[in-house]
Amino acid sequence: MNRNRELLSVLGETFSAFDRALADYHRELEPREVGLVKSISSGIAKVAGLPNVKSDELVYLGDDVPGIAFNLDLDEVGVILLGDSDRLEAGDKVRRSGRVTDVPVGEALLGRVVDATGKPLDGGGEISTPDRRPIEREAPAIMDRAPVTVPLQTGLKVVDALIPIGRGQRELIVGDRQTGKSAIAIDTILNQQNQDVICIYCAIGQRSSSVAKTIATLRDRGAMEYSIVVTSAGEDPPGLRYIVPYAATTIGEYFMEQGRDVLVVYDDLTRHAWAYRELSLLLRRPPGREAYPGDIFYLHSRMLERATHLRDDLGGGSLTALPIVETQAQNISAYIPTNIISITDGQIYLSPDLFQKAVLPAVDVGKSVSRVGGKTQLPAYSDISGDLRLSYAQFQEVEVFARFGTQLDEDTMQTLARGRRVCEVLKQPEAQPIPVAEQIAVLYAVNDGVFDEVELEDMRSTSQAIRDAAIDRIPDICDRIQSGESLSDDDRQRLLDVCRDAVRDFLPSS
Repeated sequence: MNRNRELLSVLGETFSAFDRALADYHRELEPREVGLVKSISSGIAKVAGLPNVKSDELVYLGDDVPGIAFNLDLDEVGVILLGDSDRLEAGDKVRRSGRVTDVPVGEALLGRVVDATGKPLDGGGEISTPDRRPIEREAPAIMDRAPVTVPLQTGLKVVDALIPIGRGQRELIVGDRQTGKSAIAIDTILNQQNQDVICIYCAIGQRSSSVAKTIATLRDRGAMEYSIVVTSAGEDPPGLRYIVPYAATTIGEYFMEQGRDVLVVYDDLTRHAWAYRELSLLLRRPPGREAYPGDIFYLHSRMLERATHLRDDLGGGSLTALPIVETQAQNISAYIPTNIISITDGQIYLSPDLFQKAVLPAVDVGKSVSRVGGKTQLPAYSDISGDLRLSYAQFQEVEVFARFGTQLDEDTMQTLARGRRVCEVLKQPEAQPIPVAEQIAVLYAVNDGVFDEVELEDMRSTSQAIRDAAIDRIPDICDRIQSGESLSDDDRQRLLDVCRDAVRDFLPSS
């Protein structure tokens, strides 16, 4: 009997607790807007019944296919699909999410391959990050920015010496297809090892095999430890190709605001413009020049303006942008290239003519410029960059006349010989970035005429001998070059003496 009483007492207390909880619980009704799919097209949907949906709000169609509310018309909403449209049909329900399109950010993304929405593509398991940020964010205000003062070394002699890039700069890489644009960007990522720079490679509409090759290169060289790959393949819906560079920029901004230096490569914005044009035409937006919508300039400017160097009191972080643009038949004055040239702080132009002559990287020094990076260039480069550019320009001008068998005077012959050796020195194999001190040793040597008597076929081995000699014999000068100190006259003389000694074995016997 006592046990029955105890059981009844416990049950009574339990039910009383349930009654009190139910009495205290008051669920507020939550209004939800539910729309219906009117029609489905390639990558877009027309939706009715969402009168309060906001621009760029994330919506879910049918069986949770994500989309972005893009066109807000009076009687319907144009939605960009971020998933497979084959799973949708007219009449499916559409619900609002109440938030704009965002992407996960954080340290957990380092070393991973993700899509435009932050989903892992590398088979490495789920990515757990506490923070999510909108893919569209305002660029830092002018007063929040600081001057670009620190160089971003690419490891490429022709770029670091003649077209330098600073941390926080926007430098366009432009040229015809298959001229080595992506190779320059990948070499720059490889050169950031041990430089405390977070690298983000954003592949826009690339072939999956091409992206896989790039990822393999980064992994083999140990670069994935400090890199993130954000990709949207050519076979993905145009909506994913449209948002992927914005997602990559947001991920980079997270690290920049932590006081870190970030490099973002956009490969390439031509395909991004194509994806946006496709979406705009499907959504019946009025076409303009070359069928692009009128806001195509704003499309890229609002993204690239987010690249900057923040003030020290805001962390002092930087975001460097290397957008890539493809030209057709060397037409650098086409619509999209000129748009992005006007947005960026300079361009590296790659010439197919130089590529066909095996001058790699095929950088056309005459058409390339850096409007900011020269202020960040290490002093050792500044001492020789002007003379190198002049020698190279004179060589290119004189070479045109030399092709016709014109009789040349001795000074012109000397200009040709020096220019050919400058051209040979600036050649560099892919995926082999060179440290600053070794670059300076070789460039000082060619600028001072140390290579003048070396045969052209021996230039590569001679350059390697000079690099090895500089590291072995004058490590103190190499350290000062790397730390950004100016070289004294004595330092220059010691450097040139070491270069001359290294070259002696390659000079023709008299």
